[in-house]
Amino acid sequence: MSGTEKAGFAGAHDFIDFASHRHPFDLLEMDELGTLASVTAVIEAKPGDAIVEVGQRLAGLYLIRSGAVDLITPDNDLLLNLNVGNCFGERAMLGNGEAPNKAVASEECTLYLIPKAEFKRLTELYPAFHAYFDSSLVKKSTKPQIGDTTASLISITIGELMTPSPLTVGPNAPVTEAAKIMGENKISCVLITDEGRLTGILTSGDLTERVVAAALPLDTPVSAVMTPDPYTLGPDALGFDAMMAMMERAHSHLPVVDKGELVGILTNTNLVRRQAVSAPFLIRDLQRQTDFESLAEIVAKVPQMLAQLVGSGVDAHNTGRIVTNVTDSLTRRLVQMAEEKLGPAPIPYLWLACGSQGRQEQTGVSDQDNCLILDDSYSEAEHGPWFRAFAHYVSDGLDACSFYYCPGDMMATNPRWCQPVSVWRGYFNKWIDKPDPMAQMLASVMFDLRPIAGDASLFHGLYQETLDRAKKNSIFRAHMIANSLNHTPPLSFFRGFALIKKGEHKDTLDLKLNGIVPIVDLARAYALEGAIAAANTRERLLEAKELGVISNAGAQDLIDAYDLIFETRLDHQARQIREGQKPDNYMSPAALSELERNHLKDAFIVIKTLQSALGSSSGART
Repeated sequence: MSGTEKAGFAGAHDFIDFASHRHPFDLLEMDELGTLASVTAVIEAKPGDAIVEVGQRLAGLYLIRSGAVDLITPDNDLLLNLNVGNCFGERAMLGNGEAPNKAVASEECTLYLIPKAEFKRLTELYPAFHAYFDSSLVKKSTKPQIGDTTASLISITIGELMTPSPLTVGPNAPVTEAAKIMGENKISCVLITDEGRLTGILTSGDLTERVVAAALPLDTPVSAVMTPDPYTLGPDALGFDAMMAMMERAHSHLPVVDKGELVGILTNTNLVRRQAVSAPFLIRDLQRQTDFESLAEIVAKVPQMLAQLVGSGVDAHNTGRIVTNVTDSLTRRLVQMAEEKLGPAPIPYLWLACGSQGRQEQTGVSDQDNCLILDDSYSEAEHGPWFRAFAHYVSDGLDACSFYYCPGDMMATNPRWCQPVSVWRGYFNKWIDKPDPMAQMLASVMFDLRPIAGDASLFHGLYQETLDRAKKNSIFRAHMIANSLNHTPPLSFFRGFALIKKGEHKDTLDLKLNGIVPIVDLARAYALEGAIAAANTRERLLEAKELGVISNAGAQDLIDAYDLIFETRLDHQARQIREGQKPDNYMSPAALSELERNHLKDAFIVIKTLQSALGSSSGART
């Protein structure tokens, strides 16, 4: 291995701060992360360094701290480009211990090396942690549950990936003709057909090895140097089938034949191009940009990524996380650019997201909701100008990338939401002690905060202290429950849908406001009841079930309802994206089958039932 191991182990604070914001390490308790930090080594690698060789017995799991790593197949083809927060080596850890692929630093990078024994211990103790790395443990489903790069090839067909109408020559054509066609069209192969039937393939590599290196005459017929009867697949086969076939046979080109007729060619370029609209590639590209316009060009690809994820069957929970990961990366890049422009921050700070980004539930439609927590050494006269410029720079960058300014001004550019820790503590205490309607509204937003960039210690102690205080104040929780009942599911009498009656979205359902938001509000109320620190809705419900805050049956019903509505919303947005429309949350029930409409009604009934039960138990009234 060309990478060098630093003396000592990962700094506890740095490792915990990094890992606690990355799935699946965010599933582990802080004490567990501290233990992990004490045994985790740090690896430094320069561009081109081979970190892992094929067949090498690995000492543990690699987690990328900075930079990027290419996974290269034994046939020297690019398989994946991994970026910050990605892991590799899990297949070896779960298998015979030998690396199936080579790992090469594609840029200067720092990696954490988690020992094999520690990885094994965590997979044994935490089923969800294990399931993240071992797809065989994921619940039986037709939907892939992890990752988006391979998942995007699992259900897309070769016909959607291939280059149609490939260029061909006859078997008696001289190799110079084939080389000329490749050069003029900037392609890496031609196919050989005889009376319309595919008989062979000639690649640029074949020309080098079989013609030039062998010093054959330039008028040699292509039939003498081609690969005869190449392996083919049909256009209805899956992209994943193609990738496996090409890897197993060490082929970089795969002709596509339909009922005996040549219809296309699939190359590694097609596969890499598909992967380039995946989260790791977008995140890598975001970190390389230096201006708003370039960042916006990359973020503009996110809707296409969302449509790919939905089309590939990735579940709503993971789709939301993947989309949010891109937004998080964009935000961190803007923070870096702001500091490059303004100079280092004068005091410690923390940029946080709330709303759907804070909950890691973003889809194709989102404004920005954020704030700043500053160290208590803050002086308005001394530090105020820097932080005002900083907040405006980051928010302006988010707006330029289509995360528009929050209509309610819940942004760090608002002086109210750019304050020292002591002021924030006063905010939370006041909202809890005097829960008027405005306090309820603000608390509903700010209890979904999640650190994005900066010193996370400014938040964690404050937030846990606030949760403990809220749990002890039954009056505050009753008011928050009442507030959570303000958004009701769109059900009419006789189990029908209550559609929007007028305006631009007449005769549609608002899947966000009347579907997702009621569950988000319920989950937040349960989180306050149980002092649950998680911000993600689904995770709050799972923890509330484990703590007995909600019954097992009630929690599972609500989780199933949430999954169904979220997936329906994403399906609707993906359909709009594929049709060239701007995604929104307004869906006509006519777009669903009768069975789907019935399931959606059942989900709304679950929400209404749980709202009623929560309201009755607390004495709250809508």
